Amino acid sequence: MARIELNNLAHQYAPGGDYALQPMQHVWEDGGAYALLGPSGCGKTTLLNIISGLVQPSEGRVMFGDRDVTTLAPEQRNIGQVFQFPVIYDTMSVFDNLAFPLRNRKHGEDYVERRVKHIAGMLGLEEVLKRRANNLTADAKQKISLGRGLVREDVAAVLFDEPLTVIDPHLKWQLRRKLREVHEQLNLTLVYVTHDQTEALTFADKVVVMLAGQVLQVGTPQELFERPAHTFVGYFIGSPGMNFFDCQVDGHHAVVDGEHIPVDPAMAEAARSAGGKLQLGIRPGLIRPAAADETALTVKVDKVEDLGDYELVTGHLGQHQVHVRLEESEKIGSEGLRVVFPTENALLYADDKLVG
Repeated sequence: MARIELNNLAHQYAPGGDYALQPMQHVWEDGGAYALLGPSGCGKTTLLNIISGLVQPSEGRVMFGDRDVTTLAPEQRNIGQVFQFPVIYDTMSVFDNLAFPLRNRKHGEDYVERRVKHIAGMLGLEEVLKRRANNLTADAKQKISLGRGLVREDVAAVLFDEPLTVIDPHLKWQLRRKLREVHEQLNLTLVYVTHDQTEALTFADKVVVMLAGQVLQVGTPQELFERPAHTFVGYFIGSPGMNFFDCQVDGHHAVVDGEHIPVDPAMAEAARSAGGKLQLGIRPGLIRPAAADETALTVKVDKVEDLGDYELVTGHLGQHQVHVRLEESEKIGSEGLRVVFPTENALLYADDKLVG
């Protein structure tokens, strides 16, 4: 296992060209489960390939603990890798597929059998160990691929590149849960690439959100949800994403289309100092209905969707569209929905970055 340090790391595929990865400085702790999350083309696979050694960065260093691995080939980095499509030997048995990385490193057969059975038990492959891999379902083949990445005890890290893409949706949650169980039991450093926020938030201890080659925020799922460091993080995380309103700051209030909304005084002061384009952000589920005697904002309702446990209201506050998550018992008045933006949940952004 290893602590992974990305030291002033950046990458250009062509000298003098655009950065595929913007300069970054990050430390991922030993034994952590990390997800690289972002849309297609944001740089997450490039970053994973640099960590694995498939790509050598044009700038900076990659450290595994105290060891500089920047120029080392993948086989010299002592890592396990699991790719989007299963990498297995169809003509071999499941047992021999799992054993291959261990036998390749000259481990004794007693150790190989013990280790293979241990990993097979974790992944639910015990019943098919003697079967040839080519006769198995796609999800079973991906389990074998996962097992090949996990079977070695001495790996510095295990890297996953969208490993559940080819799996049927109803089976994905089972494999995500299995990966969490494996991580808790083995305490390996895991790095998981995905464009799916559900996969990232349910798998990882910390999520690395990327856009256009830049790491926008590294945080726990709770941190990303409660205090997005960038408007893209707020928009990308959550369903629906965060509401954003162009605003100005007047005293301790954000002014949205003439409406004065109380915000944290320190945040208001920081926003004034920051300048630039100002926006107010708040999660749909953190907007609450106003009490009868409470000063409120009025949302003009356009649509109400019944989503089972709650209702999603889509409406307008002034010229801005707004989403509000309501309990089914809440009533909408004839003139619209009266709501309050709690001060502790109303965040200010200057040029897309959280202030304060």
